[in-house]
Amino acid sequence: MDKGAIRRRLALGMTVLTASGLLALASPGHAEAAGYCSGRKVRTLSFSTGSVQVYKRDGYVCAVTFAKRVSGRKTMSVSVQARGSRPAVDIGQYTHHAGPVTVHAGHRCVWIRGSVGSGSVSSGWTLC
Repeated sequence: MDKGAIRRRLALGMTVLTASGLLALASPGHAEAAGYCSGRKVRTLSFSTGSVQVYKRDGYVCAVTFAKRVSGRKTMSVSVQARGSRPAVDIGQYTHHAGPVTVHAGHRCVWIRGSVGSGSVSSGWTLC
C-alpha cells in the first residue's frame, strides 16, 4: 500500500471519529433515558430546571425526570398515573435523575408529573 492510500484511510478514519463525536455532543435531550425505559419516546416535557422523558411500549408508559444542571443533590420527583389508578412515584434527593417509573395504562390516558428543585411540570391527561 502506498503512502497516499494510507493517508486517505487515516483521514477517513479521523473524519468518522470526529463526526461521531460531534453527533454525540449535539444530540438533543437525554439519550441515556432509553437505557432506563424501553419503547419509543413519545414526549419530552421541559421545564425551567429539567425535563421529563416519556416512553411507551405495549400499553406501558415509563417516565424519567432529568436535571438540567447536575450539581449536588436536590429534590427530584417523577410520577405517572393511569386514569383510574394510583400513581407510580419516585421522589428523593438525587444528583442526575429521578425514576424510572412505569405503569400499565393500556389505552387509558395518563398524567405525568416531574420536578427538580423548585421547577416542575404537570402534563394533564395525555396519551389518550
